[in-house]
Amino acid sequence: MITVLGSINMDLIATTARLPAPGETVAGSNFSTAAGGKGANQALAATRAGASVRMAGAVGDDTFAEPALALLAEAGTDLSATAHLPGPTGTALILVGGDGENMIAVVPGANGKVGASAAIAAVEAMQAGDILMLQLEIPAPAIEAGLKLARARGVISVINTAPLTREAAQLASLCDIVIANETEFELLTGRERLSASERKEAVLALHRDRGQTIIVTLGGDGVIAARDGKLMSAVGLSIEPVDTVGAGDTFCGYLAAGLDAGLDFETALRRAAVAGSLACMKAGAQPAIPTAAEVAARL
Repeated sequence: MITVLGSINMDLIATTARLPAPGETVAGSNFSTAAGGKGANQALAATRAGASVRMAGAVGDDTFAEPALALLAEAGTDLSATAHLPGPTGTALILVGGDGENMIAVVPGANGKVGASAAIAAVEAMQAGDILMLQLEIPAPAIEAGLKLARARGVISVINTAPLTREAAQLASLCDIVIANETEFELLTGRERLSASERKEAVLALHRDRGQTIIVTLGGDGVIAARDGKLMSAVGLSIEPVDTVGAGDTFCGYLAAGLDAGLDFETALRRAAVAGSLACMKAGAQPAIPTAAEVAARL
């Protein structure tokens, strides 16, 4: 069983030929809305991967609340731990350039009201060996409370250090599995402009120092990880990306689902990398998350 403690948003997405420079206005070519939020994205990815998933978080009482949860409900994600609070649902304002790269501004809304009590209630409903997945779009006290109780109860904790906050390093030190992209990893370690070989050495060193599984996603170059004292890697698919906005969350959800299903780590890593690649082939975050059958067909 996987519990995702995290954010639930509505994404407001505009596409442009290229991303604007600071202070610049560019013409957009399309606008759409889609359910999002890193927590909800990861919960949906894990559900579509075949896992039993509960989403713990909050939406507001506005018109965005229902559509923000629609795809989760349709997929069969357990929403019993999702609160409906007064005020707005979280929103993400997303610009997607012609090359598939993106810029995102997130307004927390109800996500900012998720507190330590909600985190404790979510983890108290879990069993030893269950997986708790977190990101950094809800308040740090809630994340910290969830991680500390997870450790005490023998729950496996996974944190995705995005978006990187000032509390990220401290919170990451409390969990079992850390997932970061290459920029986040450099900021977490205080080492910038690492070469490929230096990054591998740094990943393995951090794993040995902390005893945690350390995973660094590298976009089109795949992923590297350190676990059980050794370094390993996986590659996704060779693709022309349409929209990269949901790739990282898809990777995280599929990895958690693979581990929850009892797959060996390297198999789970490869499956997650392929799923992340497939998520780049469609626009939007949640609409682009592939099903288990789609991933299996490409493995």
